[in-house]
Amino acid sequence: MPWDAIKLNDGTEIPSIAFGTWKLGNGQTTIDRVNQALEVGFTHIDSAQVYRNEKEAGAALRASGLKRGDVYITTKYSGRADIETSIRNSCDFLGVEYVDLYLIHGPDLAVPDIPTMWAKMEKIKEGGLAKSIGVSNFNVQELRTLLASARIKPVANQILFHPYVLAHQAPIVAFGMRHGIVSEAYRVLIPITRRSGGPLDAPLRGICQRLGAEPEHVLLAWAKAKGVVIVTSSTKKERLQGYLKAGDLGMS
Repeated sequence: MPWDAIKLNDGTEIPSIAFGTWKLGNGQTTIDRVNQALEVGFTHIDSAQVYRNEKEAGAALRASGLKRGDVYITTKYSGRADIETSIRNSCDFLGVEYVDLYLIHGPDLAVPDIPTMWAKMEKIKEGGLAKSIGVSNFNVQELRTLLASARIKPVANQILFHPYVLAHQAPIVAFGMRHGIVSEAYRVLIPITRRSGGPLDAPLRGICQRLGAEPEHVLLAWAKAKGVVIVTSSTKKERLQGYLKAGDLGMS
């Protein structure tokens, strides 16, 4: 597979591209979209408590007929209940005994403080409800605070990541690399989906012409070259197929 798995600091591996369920909503349409992603070859499904569609993701996983070990499941604590209740609810909704990766959805959810919340995450891992634990939307200082008290390092930090925020986010990625924390990137395609007409348009067109590739494939390959795990989504089967093929696109 072009999107090789990445080894995490706890010895597990994470598929380097994920199908994200943010903004998919819920209901049968969501089940169908997750199923479509699994059918085209995505093996990593990314959800969250706040997305309110863990139940649909679980239904799609069961309908797929795939074995539990063939699918990597990420979900996130989003503060809808206490964290101990939340992880059990998430597992129940997803129809699994454990998730592969459990994230704190943001530093504002680390109440009363990061060390206290992280100690609860460590207990969740030790209790077997999550194979790996990590965070989302943490900056460098927040990661430092976490590491200062952690017995178990976070394996990942999921952050906003695209060319227009590179200057701000690159230090987070670099800090993570130094400390064995993999960065996961969401909204990589923002320059073409939300901010077209910007300064990236012209050079992106040039790269596309040189490589014979679509803009979204170039952006995904760019992010892959930065060493991050990518979380992306689409309702269209052909786009999802293209995203997987983008793993073969060299950006040297």
